Amino acid sequence: MSVARTLRTVAELEEAGLVPEGSSLAEIARVGERYAVAITPAVAALVDASDPGDPIARQFIPDAAELTVLGEERADPIGDLAHSPVEGIVHRYPDRVLLKAVHVCPVYCRFCFRREMVGPAGLGTLTPEQLDAAIDYIATHPEIWEVILTGGDPLVLSARRLSDIMQRLAAVEHVKVVRIHTRVPVVEPERIDADLVAALKASGKTTYVALHANHPRELTAQARAACARLIEAGIAMLSQTVLLKGVNDDAEILADLMRAFVENRIRPYYLHHPDLAPGTSHFRLGLGEGRAIVERLRGRISGLCQPTYILDLPGGYGKVPVLSTAVEETDDGRFRISDFRGGEHLYPPQPGD
Repeated sequence: MSVARTLRTVAELEEAGLVPEGSSLAEIARVGERYAVAITPAVAALVDASDPGDPIARQFIPDAAELTVLGEERADPIGDLAHSPVEGIVHRYPDRVLLKAVHVCPVYCRFCFRREMVGPAGLGTLTPEQLDAAIDYIATHPEIWEVILTGGDPLVLSARRLSDIMQRLAAVEHVKVVRIHTRVPVVEPERIDADLVAALKASGKTTYVALHANHPRELTAQARAACARLIEAGIAMLSQTVLLKGVNDDAEILADLMRAFVENRIRPYYLHHPDLAPGTSHFRLGLGEGRAIVERLRGRISGLCQPTYILDLPGGYGKVPVLSTAVEETDDGRFRISDFRGGEHLYPPQPGD
């Protein structure tokens, strides 16, 4: 499907032929009113509109299933707000913080765990005063070794604004690593030009770019070239992937994706269990199902290709490797999980937990 610009409304999706046949336009319009919609030309070109189970469409085209909200789902499923000492900062772990300078994205994933915070009606972009306060927080907390630029997608910012943030972080001596979480090389690869690449480098700091991709088809020739421009400039790349029902809940698909990352000099890093975001239950597998899929990867693909399968505990208690001894199945089919501080939690939580 060829489109010339980013599609931002359900009416534009329908005009482009991207609304699945038989879908209720009224229900999809309700989804579009509730949650942000954006599909770039690069993504639209990947959608197979003739396939009702197309894994690309499933990630980006609104679905009436998003109107179903379960009792255990949460507007802030991983507890960002509980660990936000100042606007734009999340300080969940001792040696690193998230810096959320912007809450818009070039595309909006239908399973997004921050879907209540991002988009035109979301938390927006930090004001100059808020950014000053966020940088000051980082500068006055010497335990912060790593700053993770996320959002939203930080690579929607101009090269000038990115460079300003990076240079301000470069002036903070105790920060040694800046990590940038993005989908841009896949969904808008033309943005990864010489100016943007230069903006991501800061004197005395090591820059990592963590690329979010969930299916091998996302790694087009254009996406691979965009990643190569970053890597050849000395910027290391990691991957992050979400385990999604109907997209990549298959060991062979995951194997192909992880091999593609490694072939393109991207280190497989995290495979996320999907979070309890509102209206996303149609994407979630059981934790036991996820473990079985990931265990099938062992021995099947090179150790270079093995991501760490993680669960972000609801409520802001941090990430736990799902295949570790910290995760134990209970007699009732739930899981007892120890967080990194030694606290215990049951997953999935019951409504009201």
